[in-house]
Amino acid sequence: MAWHRHVTLAMLALALLAAIAAAQPTSTTDRIPLTLPEIRQLLAAIVLTTTHTITAVLRWSDWRRRHQAGARHCHYQRRFEP
Repeated sequence: MAWHRHVTLAMLALALLAAIAAAQPTSTTDRIPLTLPEIRQLLAAIVLTTTHTITAVLRWSDWRRRHQAGARHCHYQRRFEP
């Protein structure tokens, strides 16, 4: 019975993260959209830790998504070079 409860809560959490990711507005080209792991990490950093401020956590996430978008752009550009 405990296993069913655990699986149900895990599926509910995943559905919540997927709904949050789907509800975000379309991203610009300089950032990747929020992914499920990124949202989970942001929630964990904000709720579970007291060492960082919310502003610092969001700034780090913004930097990371911009860095990933740049890496994706370079990868696609190199991949399609003749």
